Amino acid sequence: MAYPAPKLRVRSTSYIVIPARLASTRLPGKLLLRQTGKSLIRHTYEAASQATRPTGVCVATDHDDIAKEVRCFGGQAEMTNAEAASGTDRVAEVAERLDDVDIIVNVQGDEPELSGESIDRVITLLEEDPQAVMSTLATPIRSREQLEDPACVKVVFDDHGRALYFSRSVIPHPRQWDDELLVADPPHFYQHVGLYAYRREFLLQLADMPPSELEKIERLEQLRVLEAGYPITVGVVDEPTVGIDTPEDYRAFVARYTGG
Repeated sequence: MAYPAPKLRVRSTSYIVIPARLASTRLPGKLLLRQTGKSLIRHTYEAASQATRPTGVCVATDHDDIAKEVRCFGGQAEMTNAEAASGTDRVAEVAERLDDVDIIVNVQGDEPELSGESIDRVITLLEEDPQAVMSTLATPIRSREQLEDPACVKVVFDDHGRALYFSRSVIPHPRQWDDELLVADPPHFYQHVGLYAYRREFLLQLADMPPSELEKIERLEQLRVLEAGYPITVGVVDEPTVGIDTPEDYRAFVARYTGG
């Protein structure tokens, strides 16, 4: 009887880049908010620094105020083009300067509760799937409200953990609803966790690729990768990270942090 060959894990050099811009539509200047006694960007930097695999962490920013804040708490800041179209472009700009790194991890600046284990996981996922150019994470959805919220990005993937599609819509879409669908094991629905690891060479290509049609419709950059035919590998984690997008999100974070 033939057995599948074990996955080969190749140890890679990795580095974390946190794209951080000062402007924010729903929560202006959010990365410098400090009701906890620390700025939001510092919380995220310290959370990312808990990962054991990467060789370093830096913040890629277009604004002197953020760079100054990062350097004040002892972090590494890299200035990037103020005209960069997205956080990915900002990360790619820094990746060009890191020619001795194999894998670049993109950690959003407003993810102060991200675990170091999740960062290590996306690195390992790429090492275990040599054909994949990107890796990311997903977590089960157990709430219908969350499932139907367009702000909650959903992902479906195949039996090998390769992403099939990302959407703001309900995917898979039940033809007939049954509440039992939300408690199934294994789960039917997964929320995409916006943490990415890229092979450096592919990230530099991605920054030069024009937005795809699906990407423009859904406003989801990862669809550019799938539409171009590149594989993304997805790992499942038990808990999602909580990004800070609104004043309510920030108040809830402060309450969790302070125990209030």
